[in-house]
Amino acid sequence: MMSPPSVGGDTPPSSELLPAFLSVHPCYSEAAHSRYGRIHLPVAPVCNIHCNYCNRRVGDCYHTFRPGVTKRVMKPEEALAWVADGLEVEPRLRVVGIAGPGEPLVSEATFRTLELVRHRFPRLLLCLSTNGLLLPQYAHQLATLGVQTITVTVNARRAEVGARIYAWIRVGDLIRRGVEGAALLVRRQLEGIAAASGAGIAVKVNTVLIPGLNEAEIGPIAQAARERGAVIQNVMPLIPLDHFRHLRPPTCEELRAARAAGSAFLPQFRRCRQCRADAVGVPGEGDKRPPTTDR
Repeated sequence: MMSPPSVGGDTPPSSELLPAFLSVHPCYSEAAHSRYGRIHLPVAPVCNIHCNYCNRRVGDCYHTFRPGVTKRVMKPEEALAWVADGLEVEPRLRVVGIAGPGEPLVSEATFRTLELVRHRFPRLLLCLSTNGLLLPQYAHQLATLGVQTITVTVNARRAEVGARIYAWIRVGDLIRRGVEGAALLVRRQLEGIAAASGAGIAVKVNTVLIPGLNEAEIGPIAQAARERGAVIQNVMPLIPLDHFRHLRPPTCEELRAARAAGSAFLPQFRRCRQCRADAVGVPGEGDKRPPTTDR
């Protein structure tokens, strides 16, 4: 198991404590952010929770740049071809990630895609983003498939706060709402972080900062995640959509304060672009669409 960053005295955790292989991951290393690229494979359309700020879109949405959005959902074999074409278009690609547009661990296509990519492109870093509900169940399998980095989105440490962020969660055929559902999700997220870290996977925690709702959660989330082996936190501004479309995004000052609270426990990543589920290329340079986009 990777050792979490140590915290002692007045010295904050340092990003230098991150595993060396993360030096080429543009979503973990700020030095790599403008040097190396990532390609997201949109193979997972379904989700098992509903965040009140989420609005997934599939179709003609070229000018929408945010998570949960993709031109289309791909089959594993199509995604493999897209990686090959992506490397032709952008040789700086170092990371292959699956980030939706739904929850990757719900879809069998996720596991088949990871298997195919690892076999054909063993030098590329495999990455996965998840809400964490099923992560305790699949952490070992993901490690076996060669996944080296996992991002878990954790927006609340307390269930009463989570109950305001999540409309519902689904476990099998059972829908759970309110504090009961949020408590189960938070528990699974922390268990999943520990399981993934214990399997040798580098875990990043994403937290959506929602003004007036979860500012006080940032530090406790970072502390709990660090205790379970997470190596870095990424605090992202709310994009007001769906049930939270009436809320405002956080100010720069609020973001700085939240990151300061988290930095007492985990290094902070500050350059996140909140990318699409089919993003390709070096962050900040605009997407480079491989030819297979429109197949």
